[in-house]
Amino acid sequence: FPARAVSLGILGLGIGLFLWAWANLTTLTPQLTDTRRPASVAATSTVADSRPATASSTPEVVYAEYPELGDTIGTLTIPALEMELPLLQGTEDEQLEEGVGHFVQSVLPGEPDNCVISAHRDTYFARLGELKIGDRLTVQSAAGTFTYTIKQIRIVDKDDRTVIVPTDHAVLTVSTCYPFSYVGPAPDRYVLVADLEK
Repeated sequence: FPARAVSLGILGLGIGLFLWAWANLTTLTPQLTDTRRPASVAATSTVADSRPATASSTPEVVYAEYPELGDTIGTLTIPALEMELPLLQGTEDEQLEEGVGHFVQSVLPGEPDNCVISAHRDTYFARLGELKIGDRLTVQSAAGTFTYTIKQIRIVDKDDRTVIVPTDHAVLTVSTCYPFSYVGPAPDRYVLVADLEK
């Protein structure tokens, strides 16, 4: 008798749980649909899944395809220095020998958040120290033309990670080794922080 009572109790519990789950299925369904990615992002899922996460909960997808390491993204124009430089995906030696490199764990130019680029102080960014607050930087890419205005100039330690932290708006962070005339591996970084013009 005790074994039969336990079996009936377990059976009743199972039926009760099934009925509870069935009754609550309709209230759970809207929560599942609300957490799906927007259609515009889902349509480019391979792009969105391969790109870095941004500070925004629903990042704006600007680029149809996310560039591969070594791809040319576009050009960086610095009007105050009368320079136009190639911008490549990646900051390895191979890319920095050819132009300005885009840090792959940051967003691409024009996208919300912090887009980080860098180049060597003795080649492409040798004159970066001549720029001042208010100067403009323009990136031309497949996604359009994006103009940034320099808002801040900083000198930080080479291990300072604040250079790559997410931001709540579109920023272009430009970095090179510092001091410019230093012989050997430089201990600091010269950093320009520029906001995207609206």
